Amino acid sequence: MHNDVGAGELHREDGEITDGFELPGVPDAFQRLWTPHRLAYIKGGQGQFNKQEDCPFCAAPQRSDEESLIVHRGESAYVVLNLFPYNPGHLLVCPYRHVPDYTDITHQETVEIGQLTQAAMHALRSVARPTGFNLGMNQGVTGGAGIAAHLHQHVVPRWSGDGNFFPIIAQTKAITQTLDEVRTQLAAAWDEAAAAVAGSADSHAE
Repeated sequence: MHNDVGAGELHREDGEITDGFELPGVPDAFQRLWTPHRLAYIKGGQGQFNKQEDCPFCAAPQRSDEESLIVHRGESAYVVLNLFPYNPGHLLVCPYRHVPDYTDITHQETVEIGQLTQAAMHALRSVARPTGFNLGMNQGVTGGAGIAAHLHQHVVPRWSGDGNFFPIIAQTKAITQTLDEVRTQLAAAWDEAAAAVAGSADSHAE
């Protein structure tokens, strides 16, 4: 079976849908209902990927932006759409280096992850007009990290009323856009968003 959700091919095996290769994403308890296309339920787990060669966050930058759903590549970190979004536009800001803990990253990585997070918020506001955000890093398996071996910062846009009975009753999230559509829109808005972050930094430095 082929179902275009933005990257790779999806195949149906034993009643489950899987993609042709691993993409970055943090598994959770929810299934996804891709409303613009055929109603397909996306589910699965990716384990902890302690080995760097098995890590989807390490593999993603080796493919094209379109294949890996990458929105922006920085010098020491990059921004990618979560394959398991809580809401449309759910982004992950990841260092290229395979490190698990926030205390493991360098000063440069810390600064750039912060700047990319700010740019992500600007881009999402420009494209989708969210009224709020959830930002955070889950540290370690007991801290709730779906992939604990590779650090990642969540940027989740929020809207009033974006929760309903689906997650509670059916453990399903309704996603109103395909991942490739969201990636294209955010990538197009990124330069302006990055300029806004740089302008804010310059004004505070004066």
